[in-house]
Amino acid sequence: MSKTFLIDTSRCTACRGCQLACKEWQGLPANKTLQWGSHQNPPDLNPNNYKLVRFHDYMDATGTIRWNFFPDQCRHCLVPPCKEVGDVYVDGAILKDEKTGAVLYTEKTKQFTPDQAEEVRDACPYNIPRRNEQTGLMSKCTMCFGRITNGLPPSCVRACPTGTMNFGEREDMLKLAEERLALLKKKWPKASLADPEDVNVIYLMTDTPDTYHKYAVAEAKQAGPMTKKQLFAKLASPIKAMKA
Repeated sequence: MSKTFLIDTSRCTACRGCQLACKEWQGLPANKTLQWGSHQNPPDLNPNNYKLVRFHDYMDATGTIRWNFFPDQCRHCLVPPCKEVGDVYVDGAILKDEKTGAVLYTEKTKQFTPDQAEEVRDACPYNIPRRNEQTGLMSKCTMCFGRITNGLPPSCVRACPTGTMNFGEREDMLKLAEERLALLKKKWPKASLADPEDVNVIYLMTDTPDTYHKYAVAEAKQAGPMTKKQLFAKLASPIKAMKA
């Protein structure tokens, strides 16, 4: 069975240890950023940041200011729409390791044209992949593939001091997720799991998804009702004629 993350946002203090550990392990260069009115830094995911702790503050119904933190990263979808679209243009540019569930971007992503790369990004319901405009390489979280295949936890999990980041066999993480959800619902009735049936990176949130991040959960953008399963099936099924 594949590996899965459980990210328990109720325990996140926004220390950004996971964000820095990811950057260090991947050997990613620094970004030049400017203060833009938020503690979140950098402002968004980019080719040099595969993980980003997002900050969102708001006033709840009682007039209390709430801070929600969201360690954003690739969800390593069980059926990755980005791979299905990428396969239309360049075979092998995006791979899925069936043993771990890791979705991996390769050097072949450089062969995508800018428009094709944008299609790959648009296919992701979580708005994750980023393209390096200088090299053409597309990148995102790798699930620390080299570490996990050698019996080590992902760098972000290893660095987390609060228990926010959890990683293990999918069955074990799903069980832990349900246990934590039942516990948190006693205090936060709106607590929920984000798309647990569709992804290998499951978020446990104490409030509604919109109070965390626009892309916290997958949502159908077109008019009319659509279930999550229907959405993923649609995103993962490019028009066959495109292969001609």
